[in-house]
Amino acid sequence: MSLFAKVRRNTLETLNVYWVLVRITVPIAIGTELLSRYGVIKAIAPFFAPVMNVVGLPAELGLAWLTGMLVGLWGAVPLLFSLVPPGALTVADVTVFSALILFAHGLPIEQKIIQQAGPGIAATTALRLAGSLLYAFVLHQIFACTGWLSAPVNPTWIPLSTTPDWLDYAFGLAETLVWMLVILVALSLGLQLLKASGILALMMKALSPFLRLAGIRGEAGHLTAVGLFLGISYGAGLLIKEAQSGEISPRQIFLSSIFMGFAHSVIEDTLIVLALGANVHGVLTARLLFAIVATGIIAALLSRISDSTFHAWLFPQREKQPPLITRQS
Repeated sequence: MSLFAKVRRNTLETLNVYWVLVRITVPIAIGTELLSRYGVIKAIAPFFAPVMNVVGLPAELGLAWLTGMLVGLWGAVPLLFSLVPPGALTVADVTVFSALILFAHGLPIEQKIIQQAGPGIAATTALRLAGSLLYAFVLHQIFACTGWLSAPVNPTWIPLSTTPDWLDYAFGLAETLVWMLVILVALSLGLQLLKASGILALMMKALSPFLRLAGIRGEAGHLTAVGLFLGISYGAGLLIKEAQSGEISPRQIFLSSIFMGFAHSVIEDTLIVLALGANVHGVLTARLLFAIVATGIIAALLSRISDSTFHAWLFPQREKQPPLITRQS
Protein backbone atom coordinates (compact mmCIF):
# COMPACT_ATOMS: atom_id res chain seq x y z
CA MET A 1 0.00 0.00 0.00
CA SER A 2 1.38 3.45 -0.95
CA LEU A 3 2.08 6.14 1.66
CA PHE A 4 -0.76 8.26 0.27
CA ALA A 5 -3.20 5.37 0.58
CA LYS A 6 -2.11 4.72 4.17
CA VAL A 7 -2.56 8.37 5.12
CA ARG A 8 -5.94 8.49 3.39
CA ARG A 9 -7.19 5.36 5.14
CA ASN A 10 -5.91 6.55 8.51
CA THR A 11 -7.61 9.93 8.06
CA LEU A 12 -10.94 8.33 7.09
CA GLU A 13 -10.78 6.06 10.13
CA THR A 14 -10.08 9.07 12.34
CA LEU A 15 -13.04 10.96 10.83
CA ASN A 16 -15.17 7.93 11.61
CA VAL A 17 -14.09 8.10 15.27
CA TYR A 18 -14.57 11.88 15.33
CA TRP A 19 -18.19 11.51 14.18
CA VAL A 20 -18.77 9.09 17.06
CA LEU A 21 -17.31 11.66 19.49
CA VAL A 22 -19.47 14.47 18.07
CA ARG A 23 -22.64 12.40 18.46
CA ILE A 24 -21.72 11.84 22.11
CA THR A 25 -20.38 15.28 22.99
CA VAL A 26 -23.01 17.63 21.54
CA PRO A 27 -26.24 16.27 23.11
CA ILE A 28 -24.63 15.53 26.48
CA ALA A 29 -22.90 18.94 26.64
CA ILE A 30 -26.18 20.73 25.88
CA GLY A 31 -28.10 18.53 28.32
CA THR A 32 -25.73 19.18 31.23
CA GLU A 33 -25.69 22.92 30.42
CA LEU A 34 -29.50 22.94 30.67
CA LEU A 35 -29.35 21.13 34.02
CA SER A 36 -26.88 23.71 35.28
CA ARG A 37 -28.75 26.80 34.02
CA TYR A 38 -32.13 25.67 35.35
CA GLY A 39 -30.88 24.88 38.84
CA VAL A 40 -31.22 21.10 38.78
CA ILE A 41 -27.58 20.52 39.74
CA LYS A 42 -27.82 23.12 42.53
CA ALA A 43 -30.95 21.43 43.89
CA ILE A 44 -29.25 18.02 44.02
CA ALA A 45 -25.95 19.26 45.47
CA PRO A 46 -26.96 19.26 49.20
CA PHE A 47 -27.23 15.47 49.08
CA PHE A 48 -23.47 15.38 48.47
CA ALA A 49 -22.63 17.25 51.69
CA PRO A 50 -21.96 14.02 53.66
CA VAL A 51 -19.37 13.02 51.07
CA MET A 52 -17.63 16.37 51.52
CA ASN A 53 -17.49 15.75 55.26
CA VAL A 54 -15.83 12.35 54.75
CA VAL A 55 -12.98 13.95 52.81
CA GLY A 56 -12.73 16.92 55.17
CA LEU A 57 -14.16 19.60 52.89
CA PRO A 58 -16.84 22.26 53.55
CA ALA A 59 -20.33 21.05 52.67
CA GLU A 60 -20.79 23.98 50.27
CA LEU A 61 -18.23 22.47 47.90
CA GLY A 62 -20.64 19.63 47.16
CA LEU A 63 -22.15 21.86 44.45
CA ALA A 64 -18.73 22.46 42.87
CA TRP A 65 -17.91 18.73 42.91
CA LEU A 66 -21.25 17.72 41.41
CA THR A 67 -20.95 20.42 38.73
CA GLY A 68 -17.46 19.18 37.90
CA MET A 69 -18.63 15.60 37.60
CA LEU A 70 -21.45 16.49 35.24
CA VAL A 71 -20.22 19.57 33.35
CA GLY A 72 -16.44 19.24 33.52
CA LEU A 73 -13.37 20.76 35.14
CA TRP A 74 -14.18 24.24 33.88
CA GLY A 75 -17.61 23.98 35.47
CA ALA A 76 -16.17 23.25 38.92
CA VAL A 77 -13.16 25.58 38.96
CA PRO A 78 -15.07 28.93 38.91
CA LEU A 79 -17.31 27.74 41.76
CA LEU A 80 -14.52 26.88 44.22
CA PHE A 81 -13.80 30.37 45.60
CA SER A 82 -17.29 31.71 44.93
CA LEU A 83 -18.76 29.11 47.29
CA VAL A 84 -16.01 29.29 49.93
CA PRO A 85 -13.66 32.32 50.16
CA PRO A 86 -9.92 31.61 49.84
CA GLY A 87 -9.29 32.73 53.43
CA ALA A 88 -11.46 29.86 54.71
CA LEU A 89 -9.55 27.17 52.81
CA THR A 90 -6.12 25.62 53.40
CA VAL A 91 -3.69 24.29 50.81
CA ALA A 92 -4.74 20.81 51.97
CA ASP A 93 -8.43 21.61 51.30
CA VAL A 94 -7.74 22.83 47.76
CA THR A 95 -5.49 19.83 47.09
CA VAL A 96 -8.16 17.36 48.23
CA PHE A 97 -10.87 19.13 46.22
CA SER A 98 -8.60 19.26 43.18
CA ALA A 99 -7.97 15.52 43.50
CA LEU A 100 -11.72 14.86 43.47
CA ILE A 101 -12.34 16.80 40.28
CA LEU A 102 -9.16 15.60 38.53
CA PHE A 103 -10.28 11.99 38.89
CA ALA A 104 -13.94 12.50 38.06
CA HIS A 105 -15.05 15.35 35.81
CA GLY A 106 -17.18 15.53 32.69
CA LEU A 107 -18.37 11.99 33.36
CA PRO A 108 -21.39 11.90 31.00
CA ILE A 109 -19.20 12.70 27.98
CA GLU A 110 -15.96 10.94 28.94
CA GLN A 111 -17.60 7.74 30.16
CA LYS A 112 -19.77 7.52 27.06
CA ILE A 113 -16.62 7.82 24.92
CA ILE A 114 -14.96 5.06 26.94
CA GLN A 115 -18.07 2.91 26.49
CA GLN A 116 -17.69 3.18 22.72
CA ALA A 117 -14.33 1.41 23.03
CA GLY A 118 -16.07 -1.56 24.69
CA PRO A 119 -15.90 -1.33 28.52
CA GLY A 120 -19.21 -1.25 30.38
CA ILE A 121 -20.13 2.28 31.43
CA ALA A 122 -21.41 1.26 34.88
CA ALA A 123 -18.23 -0.60 35.85
CA THR A 124 -15.77 2.04 34.62
CA THR A 125 -17.79 4.90 36.15
CA ALA A 126 -18.05 3.11 39.51
CA LEU A 127 -14.30 2.40 39.56
CA ARG A 128 -13.47 5.98 38.61
CA LEU A 129 -15.69 7.43 41.35
CA ALA A 130 -14.40 4.91 43.89
CA GLY A 131 -10.82 5.81 42.98
CA SER A 132 -11.63 9.52 43.31
CA LEU A 133 -13.16 9.17 46.77
CA LEU A 134 -10.54 6.73 48.03
CA TYR A 135 -7.65 8.91 46.91
CA ALA A 136 -9.24 12.09 48.34
CA PHE A 137 -9.95 10.29 51.65
CA VAL A 138 -6.35 9.05 51.93
CA LEU A 139 -5.02 12.54 51.20
CA HIS A 140 -7.34 14.04 53.83
CA GLN A 141 -6.21 11.51 56.47
CA ILE A 142 -2.54 12.20 55.72
CA PHE A 143 -3.05 15.96 55.93
CA ALA A 144 -5.17 15.72 59.10
CA CYS A 145 -2.69 13.44 60.92
CA THR A 146 0.48 15.31 59.92
CA GLY A 147 -0.73 18.91 59.68
CA TRP A 148 0.97 19.09 56.29
CA LEU A 149 -0.32 21.85 53.98
CA SER A 150 -2.41 23.41 56.77
CA ALA A 151 -1.43 26.96 55.79
CA PRO A 152 -4.13 29.17 54.22
CA VAL A 153 -4.25 28.78 50.46
CA ASN A 154 -2.69 31.55 48.38
CA PRO A 155 -4.03 31.09 44.84
CA THR A 156 -2.27 32.73 41.93
CA TRP A 157 -5.55 32.76 39.99
CA ILE A 158 -9.13 33.24 41.20
CA PRO A 159 -11.48 32.52 38.28
CA LEU A 160 -14.70 34.46 37.98
CA SER A 161 -17.95 32.56 37.56
CA THR A 162 -19.80 33.77 34.48
CA THR A 163 -22.53 32.14 32.44
CA PRO A 164 -22.30 32.96 28.72
CA ASP A 165 -25.47 33.53 26.72
CA TRP A 166 -26.61 30.70 24.45
CA LEU A 167 -25.05 32.22 21.33
CA ASP A 168 -21.64 32.48 22.99
CA TYR A 169 -22.08 28.97 24.37
CA ALA A 170 -22.85 27.63 20.88
CA PHE A 171 -19.76 29.34 19.44
CA GLY A 172 -17.65 27.94 22.27
CA LEU A 173 -18.97 24.42 21.72
CA ALA A 174 -18.39 24.68 17.96
CA GLU A 175 -14.84 25.90 18.53
CA THR A 176 -14.20 22.96 20.85
CA LEU A 177 -15.43 20.51 18.22
CA VAL A 178 -13.24 22.06 15.52
CA TRP A 179 -10.15 21.83 17.72
CA MET A 180 -11.06 18.27 18.66
CA LEU A 181 -11.05 17.32 14.96
CA VAL A 182 -7.72 19.08 14.33
CA ILE A 183 -6.08 17.46 17.34
CA LEU A 184 -7.46 13.99 16.60
CA VAL A 185 -6.22 14.04 13.00
CA ALA A 186 -2.85 15.42 14.08
CA LEU A 187 -2.54 12.81 16.84
CA SER A 188 -3.48 9.95 14.57
CA LEU A 189 -1.05 10.97 11.84
CA GLY A 190 1.60 11.87 14.42
CA LEU A 191 1.36 8.43 16.00
CA GLN A 192 1.87 6.82 12.61
CA LEU A 193 4.94 8.99 11.96
CA LEU A 194 6.34 8.26 15.41
CA LYS A 195 5.85 4.54 14.81
CA ALA A 196 7.51 4.66 11.40
CA SER A 197 10.48 6.68 12.69
CA GLY A 198 11.05 4.51 15.76
CA ILE A 199 10.65 7.46 18.14
CA LEU A 200 7.45 6.01 19.61
CA ALA A 201 9.30 2.82 20.50
CA LEU A 202 11.89 4.84 22.43
CA MET A 203 9.21 6.85 24.24
CA MET A 204 7.29 3.73 25.18
CA LYS A 205 10.49 2.05 26.33
CA ALA A 206 10.77 4.76 28.97
CA LEU A 207 7.08 4.57 29.95
CA SER A 208 6.51 0.83 29.62
CA PRO A 209 8.00 -0.22 33.00
CA PHE A 210 5.44 1.95 34.79
CA LEU A 211 2.56 0.87 32.54
CA ARG A 212 3.54 -2.79 32.97
CA LEU A 213 3.16 -2.35 36.72
CA ALA A 214 -0.41 -1.31 35.94
CA GLY A 215 -0.89 -4.39 33.74
CA ILE A 216 -0.92 -2.40 30.48
CA ARG A 217 1.21 -3.70 27.63
CA GLY A 218 1.84 -3.35 23.91
CA GLU A 219 -0.27 -1.12 21.72
CA ALA A 220 -2.62 -0.30 24.61
CA GLY A 221 0.31 1.46 26.26
CA HIS A 222 0.69 3.88 23.35
CA LEU A 223 -2.92 5.00 23.56
CA THR A 224 -2.88 5.11 27.34
CA ALA A 225 0.06 7.52 27.08
CA VAL A 226 -2.00 9.76 24.77
CA GLY A 227 -4.82 9.84 27.32
CA LEU A 228 -2.36 10.41 30.15
CA PHE A 229 -0.94 13.55 28.58
CA LEU A 230 -3.82 14.89 26.46
CA GLY A 231 -7.03 13.56 28.01
CA ILE A 232 -9.69 10.87 27.69
CA SER A 233 -11.41 12.36 24.64
CA TYR A 234 -8.22 11.80 22.63
CA GLY A 235 -6.82 8.68 24.31
CA ALA A 236 -10.13 6.83 24.37
CA GLY A 237 -11.05 8.30 20.98
CA LEU A 238 -8.03 6.61 19.41
CA LEU A 239 -8.74 3.51 21.50
CA ILE A 240 -12.13 3.23 19.77
CA LYS A 241 -10.39 2.87 16.40
CA GLU A 242 -7.98 0.24 17.70
CA ALA A 243 -10.80 -1.63 19.42
CA GLN A 244 -12.70 -1.78 16.12
CA SER A 245 -9.61 -3.22 14.43
CA GLY A 246 -9.39 -6.02 16.99
CA GLU A 247 -5.65 -5.49 17.49
CA ILE A 248 -5.93 -4.88 21.24
CA SER A 249 -7.46 -7.44 23.59
CA PRO A 250 -10.63 -6.46 25.50
CA ARG A 251 -8.85 -6.81 28.86
CA GLN A 252 -6.11 -4.43 27.77
CA ILE A 253 -8.73 -1.96 26.52
CA PHE A 254 -10.49 -2.18 29.89
CA LEU A 255 -7.28 -1.61 31.88
CA SER A 256 -6.26 1.27 29.63
CA SER A 257 -9.66 2.90 30.18
CA ILE A 258 -9.39 2.48 33.96
CA PHE A 259 -5.89 3.96 34.06
CA MET A 260 -6.98 6.92 31.95
CA GLY A 261 -9.91 7.47 34.31
CA PHE A 262 -7.49 7.74 37.24
CA ALA A 263 -4.83 9.81 35.44
CA HIS A 264 -5.43 11.79 32.27
CA SER A 265 -4.61 15.22 30.85
CA VAL A 266 -1.89 15.53 33.48
CA ILE A 267 -0.33 18.62 31.89
CA GLU A 268 -3.26 20.99 31.32
CA ASP A 269 -5.47 19.89 34.23
CA THR A 270 -2.59 19.88 36.71
CA LEU A 271 -1.54 23.41 35.74
CA ILE A 272 -5.12 24.62 36.30
CA VAL A 273 -5.40 23.30 39.87
CA LEU A 274 -1.85 24.39 40.72
CA ALA A 275 -2.95 27.94 39.87
CA LEU A 276 -5.76 27.51 42.40
CA GLY A 277 -3.18 26.72 45.09
CA ALA A 278 -3.11 22.90 45.11
CA ASN A 279 0.09 21.05 46.03
CA VAL A 280 1.89 19.46 43.06
CA HIS A 281 2.73 16.23 44.89
CA GLY A 282 -0.89 15.73 45.92
CA VAL A 283 -2.39 16.33 42.49
CA LEU A 284 0.33 14.85 40.28
CA THR A 285 3.10 12.75 41.86
CA ALA A 286 0.97 10.75 44.27
CA ARG A 287 -1.92 10.64 41.79
CA LEU A 288 0.25 8.91 39.17
CA LEU A 289 1.52 6.47 41.80
CA PHE A 290 -2.07 5.74 42.86
CA ALA A 291 -3.12 5.19 39.22
CA ILE A 292 -0.31 2.68 38.67
CA VAL A 293 -0.92 0.76 41.90
CA ALA A 294 -4.72 0.78 41.71
CA THR A 295 -4.80 -0.29 38.04
CA GLY A 296 -2.22 -2.99 38.81
CA ILE A 297 -4.46 -4.38 41.57
CA ILE A 298 -7.45 -4.32 39.22
CA ALA A 299 -5.34 -6.13 36.57
CA ALA A 300 -4.46 -8.85 39.11
CA LEU A 301 -8.12 -9.28 40.03
CA LEU A 302 -9.10 -9.26 36.37
CA SER A 303 -6.78 -12.19 35.64
CA ARG A 304 -8.76 -14.31 38.10
CA ILE A 305 -12.14 -13.98 36.44
CA SER A 306 -13.39 -15.96 33.47
CA ASP A 307 -14.00 -14.51 30.02
CA SER A 308 -17.73 -15.06 30.39
CA THR A 309 -17.85 -13.08 33.65
CA PHE A 310 -15.61 -10.38 32.21
CA HIS A 311 -17.83 -9.86 29.18
CA ALA A 312 -21.03 -10.11 31.19
CA TRP A 313 -20.13 -7.48 33.78
CA LEU A 314 -17.19 -5.41 32.56
CA PHE A 315 -16.95 -5.57 28.78
CA PRO A 316 -20.33 -6.33 27.17
CA GLN A 317 -20.02 -7.92 23.76
CA ARG A 318 -21.57 -5.76 21.09
CA GLU A 319 -22.32 -6.37 17.48
CA LYS A 320 -19.88 -4.46 15.31
CA GLN A 321 -21.47 -1.43 13.71
CA PRO A 322 -20.93 -0.81 10.02
CA PRO A 323 -18.34 1.91 9.41
CA LEU A 324 -19.73 5.41 9.18
CA ILE A 325 -17.27 6.26 6.42
CA THR A 326 -16.48 3.79 3.67
CA ARG A 327 -12.80 2.87 3.67
CA GLN A 328 -10.98 2.12 0.43
CA SER A 329 -7.43 0.91 0.05
